[in-house]
Amino acid sequence: MKKYLPEFKYNIQLAYPIVLSMLGHTLVSVIDSIMVGKVGAQELAAASFASSMVFLGVSMIAGFSSVITPLVAKTHAEGDADENQKILYNSVILCTLSGLLMFALLYGFKPFMYVMNQTKEVEELALPFLDVIAFSLIPLGVFQGFKQFFEGLSLTKYSMYATLISNVVNVFFNYVLIYGIWFLPKMGMMGAAYGTLLSRFVMLAYIVFVLFSQEKFRIYVQNISRRLWDSLWMKKVFNLGFPASMQSLFEVGLFTGTVWLSGMLGAESQAANQVALSIVSFPFMFGFGLSIAGVIRVGSLMGKKDYEKIQLVTESSLILTLGMYVFFALLLFLFCYDIPWWFLDKNDTSKWAMNEEVVFIGAKLLLIGSLFQIVDGVQVVILGILKGLQDMKIPMYITFVSYWVVGFGLSIFLAFYTPLKIEGIWYGLVGGLTTAASLLYWRYAIVIKRLRSPLTPEGGTNLEI
Repeated sequence: MKKYLPEFKYNIQLAYPIVLSMLGHTLVSVIDSIMVGKVGAQELAAASFASSMVFLGVSMIAGFSSVITPLVAKTHAEGDADENQKILYNSVILCTLSGLLMFALLYGFKPFMYVMNQTKEVEELALPFLDVIAFSLIPLGVFQGFKQFFEGLSLTKYSMYATLISNVVNVFFNYVLIYGIWFLPKMGMMGAAYGTLLSRFVMLAYIVFVLFSQEKFRIYVQNISRRLWDSLWMKKVFNLGFPASMQSLFEVGLFTGTVWLSGMLGAESQAANQVALSIVSFPFMFGFGLSIAGVIRVGSLMGKKDYEKIQLVTESSLILTLGMYVFFALLLFLFCYDIPWWFLDKNDTSKWAMNEEVVFIGAKLLLIGSLFQIVDGVQVVILGILKGLQDMKIPMYITFVSYWVVGFGLSIFLAFYTPLKIEGIWYGLVGGLTTAASLLYWRYAIVIKRLRSPLTPEGGTNLEI
């Protein structure tokens, strides 16, 4: 273990701001769920349904922009500041366009929500909520362009600060708008939607302020003009980013599919599903942070062609991930019944029967969630390593097969053709994530073996071999 200890320390130092930042993003959704859940289980189910649609857009923006980080890390390792200025300029344009596109797609998708077999009450509450949350993808898209650039420079703390500030703003506006504090109207669940929108604009404003106010970033923002436009670079990022966005879509789409399927089983099942998803998303962010740290480190090492160190970074990341996720699985197992009550009002006797059913179902789902913690952590870390290696296409096919052939297929079969119902949906998640972790590790083993082979062309990458 001696050779891994320094790697553990470096991985944690690089990953913890990313983890806190991603936990902050997740906390926005969890806070919304908790506050809306206090209004009622129907409202929680509706917010869950709308948010799940928007989270598909978030995942595609995040997946697409994630390829920027290894490109910046590689160029930074080579000492090319002019090239990084060009990357920043083009990245922000691309990410802005991705945010606009996702908003347009979600807005156009609204009529199809009526044929997804949700209850009438959930549909009526979800549609106006969707409008506001979907619009927040525009500032989020712009933010991602800056965020990924900073992370490529190994400056992960700024996105962490931006997210923490946005959470404070989100909690404040959620509270005053949901319950109508001071002169503000009582908006109910819609208050949570506007709180999220305002918080994302604040997050963007902070990251822009940092970039333009600090001397060390002046080299990247001086003499900005259209001359920085690079259509060839845009094409390269699209070729890398499209498979990466599909990877995110396939994985997040599977979890979004559970919201849709659970809604077909009733509002109680859908509310319980949202509670469980909100909780298991927290441990996932630790693995995601280590994944981004892997992207940064491997991207930088690719610039130095240090393939042996890449293998050491991968092994240390996986060992660290396994240790953390065994701990998280144990926590979910021990507190599976207590956690769902955080989202519901124990004092509302008029809804006691419905709330108790949500807690009972949610506890069973958290038990199943404890089963897939380890494989979930492994698959996201390996996926980050492969992004750092700029290996995108084969992992895209792997994630499609794992999540939509194995995972979603199992979920449908077990939920509607066996007595398992909502539990069957989550056993499908276990199957999909286990398949993904196994096949992605197999892909990594092939790629790293080829890179370390003396037959690999000088400067070659797995994209070429």
